[in-house]
Amino acid sequence: MQAHPRTRRGLVVLDMAGTTVADGGLVEQAFAAAALELGVEPGSADHAGKLDYVRATMGESKISVFRHLFGDETLAQRANVAFEKAYGELVDGGRIAPIPGAREAVEELRADGRTVVLTTGFARVTQDTILDALGWRDLVELTLCPADVGGRGRPYPDMVLGAFLRTGAVDGVSEVAVAGDTAYDMLSGVRSGASVVAGVLTGAHDGEALRGAGATHVLGSVAELPALLRGVEE
Repeated sequence: MQAHPRTRRGLVVLDMAGTTVADGGLVEQAFAAAALELGVEPGSADHAGKLDYVRATMGESKISVFRHLFGDETLAQRANVAFEKAYGELVDGGRIAPIPGAREAVEELRADGRTVVLTTGFARVTQDTILDALGWRDLVELTLCPADVGGRGRPYPDMVLGAFLRTGAVDGVSEVAVAGDTAYDMLSGVRSGASVVAGVLTGAHDGEALRGAGATHVLGSVAELPALLRGVEE
């Protein structure tokens, strides 16, 4: 019995901050607020070292980052609450915008018959704040944060696989495409079995870092993704 035909790469899993959303370095600003809350002195070597780690792990679940930095669950939770509060206030202050062409790219992907899922390393409350600020609540079929898939964010593949399982949009993981701006986005895509793992140059990491983490393609921005997917299917 022949399988019902579906769109190849019919599921597209997109990162938010740095990939579809321009936040102008708000992660670093919100981290500074969280660090201050926990008594990390601005301008100190400790602050600089922790900020370097935040930059290196862009894309990872933020609570995981704070667990590494502070080594204690209570402190990590305090830092995470302070971070999410500060980030949310910055978002509410109008400090974010779509990456140019991102909304149009999502609409184009959907018009091509693909299911699009937006993922983030932020907590759900922050993800929802971003979606509301951009008017994106109805833009995609599903949005996921680490807590939605058991708590493991990138570089684990859980959010990509969660999108695969929850949408039922495609028959196998090789029909999934992933796009993001960090090495951790690329690792999560590779580990999920996605056949297209596209890095974009609008966020945290450069082309060398993205390719080193397994990117199959490197694009100027997510606006180029619909044409890429049509091209690889010809």
